[in-house]
Amino acid sequence: MKTLLRRMLSIWKLLILFLLAGAAFAYAMFQGGFVSWFLFYSFLPFAIYGALLAMYPLKEWKAVRKIAKHEYNAMESMTVEVELTRKSVFPLFYLLVEDKFSFALKEKASGKVLIFPGFKKRIVFTYQVDALPRGEHLFNEVSVKTGDPLGLMEKEAAIAVPSRIIVYPVYEELSYKPFSTHYDQGATVSKERVQRDTTMAVGIREYQTGDRFSWINWKASAKRDSFMTKEFEQKQSHDILVVLDCEKSNGFETLVSFTASLIRGIIRKGAQVGLLTVEKERTAFPIRGGEGQRSLLFHHLAKCEDESPLSLANVLDNEMSTLQQQAALLITTTNLTKQLIEKTSYLANKRQQVVVFLVKEANESMTQQERSLKAGASSRGIIVIPVSKGRFKEAFSEVATS
Repeated sequence: MKTLLRRMLSIWKLLILFLLAGAAFAYAMFQGGFVSWFLFYSFLPFAIYGALLAMYPLKEWKAVRKIAKHEYNAMESMTVEVELTRKSVFPLFYLLVEDKFSFALKEKASGKVLIFPGFKKRIVFTYQVDALPRGEHLFNEVSVKTGDPLGLMEKEAAIAVPSRIIVYPVYEELSYKPFSTHYDQGATVSKERVQRDTTMAVGIREYQTGDRFSWINWKASAKRDSFMTKEFEQKQSHDILVVLDCEKSNGFETLVSFTASLIRGIIRKGAQVGLLTVEKERTAFPIRGGEGQRSLLFHHLAKCEDESPLSLANVLDNEMSTLQQQAALLITTTNLTKQLIEKTSYLANKRQQVVVFLVKEANESMTQQERSLKAGASSRGIIVIPVSKGRFKEAFSEVATS
């Protein structure tokens, strides 16, 4: 529909151009004299140029967008180069070029430039986007628009040049430390699986039922005239499930930033981590470790939005069967409620480790109600830790005494 209206408007402007040229000629014929013919011949070049411009195929322009890389961290700057080329040398009075991209980037850059190409066949311009916002951003097309000097004839075309960049959430350095959960009756250590590092033997002992055949130390067995097996160093692996609160919040960007910092710290510690988010749709990532898992979770955090129709308490209620597993549960939220404490206390009663990170903006402190809820949560075996923007590393500063 828009294309049809644009064509009809172009035809109408062309008719007006011919009518004006005809009116100038008729005036010169009937009026006579130098002035009337001077006006006609002065207007004639503009009329001819407008007619030729109407026939000029603006879509002959080809566009190439050059971006140095397609993965950024939030608040980084990005430089974009757009190159326009064509085959003909038809003179253009002006060319208004606009790079069309996601709405989230429009506040950071315009991507629009006015160029006077003349007979040029190649045009290059650059623009910069400062402080990239988190998310997945699309570049759809390059729009070119031109017209005659009198503004009687205008033409516009869109050149499809699809591009895509991903902007990961900004993170802070923090050192993750496993928690121990406190109850009124005492404390319980976090649930960790004991594994043997079979690459490093630290001693020998007598053979026990269940020992592998490959663990037998034959040299020591021959000396003692009984089977001796190697004693290996024992390591503990810590499984963690992170639940991100995706309910509408003014501090959601800080919340995502802390969640990214937390996941990065966990993986750097050598532990395994999974992620659960409920936006418009539920997304769950199984508990795994390594840089591949970090990249996968960061990619999801780059695109997630605070558009969950459910409160975090309702999300935990719906996911209760999923959450009851041999893994520590770390919850990140900006809103501490009584309903949330009640849902997490059920998991804590099952002797599952539960930690709630209450994320605040810089210089924002807990309310009196939140302090009261924090005290009540502690008596139920739930650790509630307030975290402020710019001070994420302090989230684990008191783990040793928790």
